[in-house]
Amino acid sequence: MSEFTNHKETRIIQLVKLFEGILKGENLGRLVTENQSLIESVIPSDVILLVDKLVLMKIPMEELKRGINKLLNLLHKTLSEYPYFPPSKVSYLGCLVENNRLLDEKLKQIKPLIRGINNSAADFSLRENLLERFIELKKFTNYYNIKENVLFPLIEKYVPEFRCLSVMWSFHDDIKSNLKAAVQQLKEYSVFDIKSFNRLVGNLFFNIYAIKFREERILYPLVQEVIPAKKLDALFEESLEIGFPFFQPKTLKTNNSKNGLSGNEIDLETGNLTVEQIKLLFNHLPVDITFVDENDKVKYYSTPKKRIFPRTKSVIGRYVHNCHPPESVHVVEQIVESFRNGEKDVASFWINMKGEKLLIQYFAIRDEKGSYKGVVEVSQEITEIQSLQGEKRLLDWGN
Repeated sequence: MSEFTNHKETRIIQLVKLFEGILKGENLGRLVTENQSLIESVIPSDVILLVDKLVLMKIPMEELKRGINKLLNLLHKTLSEYPYFPPSKVSYLGCLVENNRLLDEKLKQIKPLIRGINNSAADFSLRENLLERFIELKKFTNYYNIKENVLFPLIEKYVPEFRCLSVMWSFHDDIKSNLKAAVQQLKEYSVFDIKSFNRLVGNLFFNIYAIKFREERILYPLVQEVIPAKKLDALFEESLEIGFPFFQPKTLKTNNSKNGLSGNEIDLETGNLTVEQIKLLFNHLPVDITFVDENDKVKYYSTPKKRIFPRTKSVIGRYVHNCHPPESVHVVEQIVESFRNGEKDVASFWINMKGEKLLIQYFAIRDEKGSYKGVVEVSQEITEIQSLQGEKRLLDWGN
């Protein structure tokens, strides 16, 4: 066993050196020749360990992704030939793979339309057809949301070298961004640029297929090996809350028993409420609330009718820095640290998303002695609030 471990550690060290050579722009042909035996000996779990080590090296994310793409291109043949046993279609991972298969079918249907629009960019009917296909494709962003909010938290509990997930999450964001941009370009008839569109779609297809391969041939086999099937299948309920994009499994939701405290009142100093009343109160506020305790772990989130950002129960107990994409996690860490050391108490941001203006605020929570006890994130859609003018003093519901 120790000999096997030593061989694996040696491969990882060599792969890091190969990655660094690629990143520095060294002659690729020479690198391949010098590392041919290494390239042919790599197994899927090596990639998990390698990327984890690369993330710990604090390489900028864009450089890291670029280097990983080039390295995995060299390893593609070896990884493709490694024994692969697809999960059962009725299992949780099998459901994810089936959604990938249906995604592949839709991409294949789009390819001839892209060739057609290159031959006739002014064909509006063709562009409308392509626009409908890309809008349908946007449903697949739910799949990435499921991975980020349901599957990733479970993987973090079972795989110590989970940092590769942050890189995959960053690729998810690239795909979502490119999908949104492709739809926008197809809608803008007067300024449609076929060259720009081709570059955009080329990057989109590359990333989608790259992530699909890395899931099915690297990540999911490891997940299947180290996480009990019952734990994985228990993720169905939360995943169904988000909604699978193309393949919906037939599975029954489990009924959660009511909390035994639901009939008891709790003294809140300014009033007494039951647990049920507290839940109803928080869930009827016109805001999203997420509470992170003093140990940086997510302890609670509200579930209003209209959620602004996706949340699932898998996030409970998760470290807050694992709940954000790598490009923005440093901002969250800066806010938390500033709250913890007493420098700041509030941080506010506002963004435009899906035609709405969103206000996102973070508030430090402190006890009566001023000790830091956590942070609450409050997100609110304020489009209508911004449009208010003058005064309204009368009820205008009508009779």
